Amino acid sequence: MDTLGLKTGLCGKWQILCCSVLCACFMDAVWGQIRYSIPEELEHGAFVGNIAEDLGLDADSLSARRFRIVSGGKRQYVEVNLENGVLFVNERIDREELCEQSSSCSFHLQVVIENPLELYRVEMEILDVNDNSPSFPWTQFNLDISESAAPGSRFPLESAQDLDVGSNSLRTYLLSVNEHFLLDIQTRSDGSKFAELVLQTPLDREQQSAHQMVLTAVDGGAPERSGTAQIDITVLDANDNAPVFDQSFYRVRLAENAPKGAVVIKLNASDLDEGPNADITYSFSGHAPLRVRQLFSVDPRTGEIKVKGVIDYEKARMHEIYVQAKDKGPSAVAVHCKVMVNVLDKNDNIPEVILTSVSTPVQEDAPPGTVIAVISVTDKDSGENGNVDCEISHHVPFQLHSSFKNYYTLVTSDFLDRESVGEYNITLTARDMGSPPLFTRKTILVQVADVNDNAPRFKQPSYTVYLTENNAPGASICAVTALDPDSGQNAYISYSIHEGNIQGMPVSTYVSINSDNGNIYALRSFDHEQLKNFQITVQAQDAGFPPLSNNVSVIVFVLDQNDNPPVIVSPVSHMGTSPNQVVPRSADAGHLVTKVRAVDADAGQNSRLLYQMIHATDPTLFSVALYTGEVRTIRQLVEKDPTRHRLVILVKDNGQPALSATVSIILSVVDSLPDSKPDPGDLSQSPRHSSNLTLYLIVSLGAISFTFLVAIIVLVAVQRLKGRPSNKSILPFIPACCGCCPRPETRATTEVFRKSNLNVRMSSGAEASGTGPIPQVYCYKMCLTPESKKHDFMFLKPCSPVLSAQQNNAKSTDYLTSGWSTLDRSEIVKNRALTPNEPKAPNADWRYSASLRAAGVQSSVHMEEASVMQGAQGMLVQNWPTVSSAADGEGGGELSPPVGAGVNSNSWNFRYGAAQAYYPPQPLKPGEIPPEAFIIPGSPAIISIRHDAGPVDDKGEFISFGKKDEAKKKKKKKKDKKDKKEKGKDDE
Repeated sequence: MDTLGLKTGLCGKWQILCCSVLCACFMDAVWGQIRYSIPEELEHGAFVGNIAEDLGLDADSLSARRFRIVSGGKRQYVEVNLENGVLFVNERIDREELCEQSSSCSFHLQVVIENPLELYRVEMEILDVNDNSPSFPWTQFNLDISESAAPGSRFPLESAQDLDVGSNSLRTYLLSVNEHFLLDIQTRSDGSKFAELVLQTPLDREQQSAHQMVLTAVDGGAPERSGTAQIDITVLDANDNAPVFDQSFYRVRLAENAPKGAVVIKLNASDLDEGPNADITYSFSGHAPLRVRQLFSVDPRTGEIKVKGVIDYEKARMHEIYVQAKDKGPSAVAVHCKVMVNVLDKNDNIPEVILTSVSTPVQEDAPPGTVIAVISVTDKDSGENGNVDCEISHHVPFQLHSSFKNYYTLVTSDFLDRESVGEYNITLTARDMGSPPLFTRKTILVQVADVNDNAPRFKQPSYTVYLTENNAPGASICAVTALDPDSGQNAYISYSIHEGNIQGMPVSTYVSINSDNGNIYALRSFDHEQLKNFQITVQAQDAGFPPLSNNVSVIVFVLDQNDNPPVIVSPVSHMGTSPNQVVPRSADAGHLVTKVRAVDADAGQNSRLLYQMIHATDPTLFSVALYTGEVRTIRQLVEKDPTRHRLVILVKDNGQPALSATVSIILSVVDSLPDSKPDPGDLSQSPRHSSNLTLYLIVSLGAISFTFLVAIIVLVAVQRLKGRPSNKSILPFIPACCGCCPRPETRATTEVFRKSNLNVRMSSGAEASGTGPIPQVYCYKMCLTPESKKHDFMFLKPCSPVLSAQQNNAKSTDYLTSGWSTLDRSEIVKNRALTPNEPKAPNADWRYSASLRAAGVQSSVHMEEASVMQGAQGMLVQNWPTVSSAADGEGGGELSPPVGAGVNSNSWNFRYGAAQAYYPPQPLKPGEIPPEAFIIPGSPAIISIRHDAGPVDDKGEFISFGKKDEAKKKKKKKKDKKDKKEKGKDDE
């Protein structure tokens, strides 16, 4: 499509617009050419054309598609408005400066459009404007003419020069009015004009020896411009013959870059005269161009034309030389000839590489085929010498595509990765086809721009922090570090902590993090006893768009510090009074006097407790176990030993530094009964109330025991009379209070009794366990002796978990005394003698009776502790016996000793549940000890005789005194059954 437009400017100049668009497809890109014609000398901002419309593009997408114009020269003459697609003049264009006097003047631009790639070649033709007037080399020149010159003689005149071309160039010459001469206009081969002065009428020197005329050169512009020069003619005396050239026209060939002084041609002219009239001199004609005078010289004597300057084919491929010959005689007449010099091209110019457009840096995620640079290659030589081929270095992810002649595009051939290679140095080699070929190398630096394609990565997959408790708030506890291989904003990392809760509180109240460097700070002082560890999630996020992030887990372990001293659990002093314990004077060596219990809230070595006696009234009488805190006699008491001893026991942990606590214990030596002096362990502050209570208990216990014994004797007798052995257990209950039963050898009169409404209960399937050095909740039982006003209250094993020791004391006391009177309970709570912190003083040892062992009685033994003397060396070894006589049903329960109580790993179990059929004696398992070997000092026990398997309640129950009705019913039932059988025999 060709478009021609005319537009009048402010200066009255005509602007001509001519555009041509060609479209083609080449290597997945659109290639095309468009041509505009504009006049020179346009002002900045002058309209050239709407290139977006001419190319069929949407003007709104020019910026998005990175529309740009690239010029191959140093100056950017035109530019485009990306908002509307209008091409306008950016800088004044002077055609004469740009193209000199070339008949055609144009320059080329490259239009690059991306997404998708489109390349267009824009040819800008610069139209000449008549802005230059013709001018002569001199404003005045002289001409000598002999008076004998015949009419018709021609005399060449100096040519005028007009820098404009075409119609604006020199059109004609004008000569002022005169009577002897007229002007003849001649045209050269290149279209230029020159004038010759022709003699019209003979001259007469005697009449007029000089003539003056004005020569005017006029161009063809509108309006026209002109230039003038004055001609001074001098009339000389006659010289009959003028010189004559061998030829009026010569054609020669001259290689470019011919050395200076080289002879181009030797001219020859002859004159028929003699003497000075035949002596010829050679020179340039007056209208010889200035450029010719600079490149060549004429020897005035020999007529040789020699090279004077640098002959360059690329600047001028042809030169016209006008030479004149004139003799030295008077009234000499000059003759002229023309020499046409054709310049031969040589491969003397290396290719020139021009980066018309370099899109650097290039995004690393740019797809293959993205244009990186538009390259133009020129070679001033002609023919094969001007044909150029380009190539780039290998092993780079780029390719070189040829678009137009001598135009190339550098595109990506693969995906780029800035993290692997940040920049490329591409070597471009341009080589012509001359012989020998000449080449040029140019290095193109292509930088790869970063794209946020890498998320931050932590140096570790997770972080583990060990923090000692009691840390200073605000101190740094650790630092997390993440790396991002991206650059700039894409590599700027900020740290944060994910929201969450720790023990019901927001994470932000525990720790904080520096968003710049990843330092984590503790906002509070941690306590190992309250919080042993916690986990937080730290996020590292870069500042790219869109931002990328990564998470890491930070696990903080709060290490224990020895910040809790041991706490004495039992025995406990009340109101500043040392706890009082009694020791029977008959106690042998190794007798367990009491046991000091302590707990430490710390963990590990900081909670490992050691017991040490730091003071004793008689150091040779008592000792304390280093790890268990058991106070035992070293030897047997003698009469001379004091009746009252004071022991100070130190309990210290294994921390660094160690923390400790002390307890002072008062031991009273008694013969058979405890000291009647009241102490903090009394259940009541009222002696009268205690005496009455003891009496009631003795009477109740005696009555119940007597009733059971009679029932047992009667039942045994009946069974024997029937003559049939029974395979079922007939003993419903056997009450026993081992802690209160005297040993046979002491012949003590103490009897075991229990208040009828004081029951010890445990639900079927219940489980009790402890997680510290002592149990948390205990089951209690009461053992009293009629001879003493002191009521010994023992706690045995944990029954249920409890929150605190104080709650445990209150709850246990209320539970055990549920059947007591209001006065009894208030006094017990006030006196605090029933707390589990005060152990029972050791009682006489109790053993299983031979009758029970022989009968295979299944029992549940609930004991506090046992000491078994084993080993040939007499080493004291503590063992917790395992009693496996309970049922294995689901209703069974099990009770284990507290962990860390200073005993070995052997466990003692309490099981209860539905009774099973009679079991034969079972062989002992490895590590078990027969019941005969147990010596259980001061430990109460409950023995429940199991019923036969059958439709019996699956819940085991403890024996409690006062269940005579149940025994009577069973006895009556068996008697009725026996009577029916005897009646049946009589009927037979």
